[in-house]
Amino acid sequence: MASTMESKVAVTCALTGVLTDPKQHPVPVTVKEMAASAREAFEAGATVMHVHFRQQEPGKGHLPTWEPEVAAEILDAIRNACPEVIINMTTGTVGRDVSGPIACLKRTQPEIAACNSGSLNYLKTRSDGSWAWPPMLFDNPVEKIQEMLDAMGETGTLPEFECFDLGIVRSVGLYQENGMAKHLDYNFVMGVASGMPADPDLLPLLLRYIKPDSPWQVTAIGREEVWPLHQKAAELGGNLRSGLEDTFYLPDGSKARGNGDLMEALVQVARNAGREPASPQEARKIFRLAEIQG
Repeated sequence: MASTMESKVAVTCALTGVLTDPKQHPVPVTVKEMAASAREAFEAGATVMHVHFRQQEPGKGHLPTWEPEVAAEILDAIRNACPEVIINMTTGTVGRDVSGPIACLKRTQPEIAACNSGSLNYLKTRSDGSWAWPPMLFDNPVEKIQEMLDAMGETGTLPEFECFDLGIVRSVGLYQENGMAKHLDYNFVMGVASGMPADPDLLPLLLRYIKPDSPWQVTAIGREEVWPLHQKAAELGGNLRSGLEDTFYLPDGSKARGNGDLMEALVQVARNAGREPASPQEARKIFRLAEIQG
């Protein structure tokens, strides 16, 4: 029988994503919308909020921003709406310049932040074989990763290592062996067309290549077909993440009205596996945040 803590699962809500257009999808953008959406997710069982920051000027809500004061206003509102919530801040940039994420990191002091852990040719094709967008390199060389890890060390922030393929999973272990990182938290990003597929059968193989006793979760990108992958993650002892950044669809194929719907479905996935959503303090123990901040 699983211990009390093993039966708990940290549930993360990825509130809004990088570029999703609020005119087309129900993603929160404004400070008020972000706080309200986080509260819905929190009440449904999510205790971690993965947050991207958007421009607040009218008509620009589909564009990201690295303005530290905008980041602070959004995160303060989320923290006020969700007592004891854990903030997980995005840091992803295309290109070598990470001054924006670092400025936001230092201004807001999140407990967790994403650390994109290797490079990926970010590709997708249309039905006729043409590129859905111009082929793009999401470049994350070691020196860029090191700069982000140094900044997270200054702020007492746990890096969540974003892994887009098995080679990146193995690289994270090398970062620890090299001394770049001490505390590991793996996030398997599955469903990007040019990365790991959202295939539940792949998950047990990935777990063979993580460092022992490391917390891990899956970011499952896609439509309703991602839900069997969430179920497999829950059954194998992983933490759970979903949200409007990752999908707009519920397990029955219907569209989610917001993040609250997705978190209710994700908590049901946990319960199907005999697990319960962790409280904020239980989630902090799962991620060993006291070790980072101590």
